[in-house]
Order: sequence, then C-alpha cells, then structure tokens
Amino acid sequence: MNIRKAVMSDCETIYQLIKHYAREGKLLSRTYTSIYENLQNFYVADDGGKVTGIASLHILDKDLAEIRSLAVDPEYKGKGIGKELVKKIITETNRLQIENLIALTYQIEFFSKLGFHIVDKQSLPQKMWKDCINCPKLPSCDETAMLKKVWQQELIKK
Repeated sequence: MNIRKAVMSDCETIYQLIKHYAREGKLLSRTYTSIYENLQNFYVADDGGKVTGIASLHILDKDLAEIRSLAVDPEYKGKGIGKELVKKIITETNRLQIENLIALTYQIEFFSKLGFHIVDKQSLPQKMWKDCINCPKLPSCDETAMLKKVWQQELIKK
C-alpha cells in the first residue's frame, strides 16, 4: 500500500467513498466540484492501482488544520489504512509547521489511539465560524471534536 497525493483520475473513487459514508451519516457529503477544487488537499491509499482509502488536510488558520473526509473502502477495513492516512496527514501538518490538528469525528477510540484528545468545539472558533456555521448539523451536531498537537516551534536560546 502506498499513500500518495490524489490525482484527477481518483475523483470518482473519492466521491463514491464519501457518498457511501455520507449515506450512513458518518461523513458530510461533498460535490464533485468540491472534490475538484480541493483535490490538492487529498491523499489516497493506493493498493496496486486501486484506491482503498482517502483523507484530506484542510488548513483553517495559521495554527489549526483539520483532517477531513477520512474514509476506507469497506472491503479494506481493519487493515490499518485509516491509521496510515492519518499518519500522513500528521506528517504533512508538521511539515507545514501548523501546531494543531483537529478531527470532528464519531471514531473517538480510533483517534485517541493516534494521540488525539477530546476538546470542546467552542474552543475552535476558526472551525466554528468558517465551516460549522453553514453545516446542516449545526443545531444538533453530534460529532466529537478531537485535537492533537503536532508541531511546536523550538525555543531559540540566546
């Protein structure tokens, strides 16, 4: 399995995976246009040419990024694909020197094992005012906000 940046030919699979989990109420749906416009933010797990999982990195502010659209093909669940995708997103967040990475999720145990901890959604105004304000789940959002510190600027000693 190889984790790589998504390319245009991955869009149909990305769309179908998101659609599958959106029907189950586990992800917010996305349009083809949204996927095209944000393709540079997506990573895919590629198993010999077959996309088996997806995740995207969305930057919200200078010190906050979010994992979005994390999904694994149901036939490939339990093989560590989601974990590898999250690790790739963490590595990229660290490379970009963004301090905090969040996920709004139903998979609390999964993210806890990767070093995320639960935070109050109200402590994330960048997310609340940028995205949540337009979300159909806003009045009764049942996702849990989780955060991981991924980068800390080293103190320069004089």
